[in-house]
Amino acid sequence: MDEIVSFEELAETVLRLPPSCGPVRLVTVDGPAGSGKTTFARRLGTALGAQVVSSDDFPVPWDEVPREWFRLVEEQVLGPLAAGEPGGYRRYDWAGGGYAERVEVPVAPALVLEGVSTARRTAPAALAVWVYAPAPVRKARVLARDGEHLAEQWLSWRRAEETWFVTDDTRARADLLVEGSLVPGEFVRVQGRA
Repeated sequence: MDEIVSFEELAETVLRLPPSCGPVRLVTVDGPAGSGKTTFARRLGTALGAQVVSSDDFPVPWDEVPREWFRLVEEQVLGPLAAGEPGGYRRYDWAGGGYAERVEVPVAPALVLEGVSTARRTAPAALAVWVYAPAPVRKARVLARDGEHLAEQWLSWRRAEETWFVTDDTRARADLLVEGSLVPGEFVRVQGRA
């Protein structure tokens, strides 16, 4: 199935799914760096009226995609929500190199969790989304966003995320594939797995 849908239609679909993390429908938006995950997640979050929690809010080492940061998400966000309680975490300030303000995550009908390795096997996702784009597009986006001076770190990150995706088989398990090389507007092209 390859179709064009609005973010509102996709949000309606999500809200018809059974809760997956306590009373919350968790949507995980995964894919390689620069694929368009953040833009997609924000648009979907807006359509859902849902909070978006990003891996960028946590300290993620350049060469260690899935490990420590997700443990923090599980302990501080997903665990409490699974128990029907609000979660929360301290946002990591990358520019300042330390933790900043606390972000509250209330119990709500839906939550969007965005970032590399969010759709892992152990994530209690109601819907797992994989956003993809060609490697040259991704590299150009990352370097435009983060700066050419981080090109070496990006290569290290790319190797780490590729290893993780093969090990976790993330894309093959995704419920929805999204072409991220197009800038999402009001509509998005999706390919679902049924």
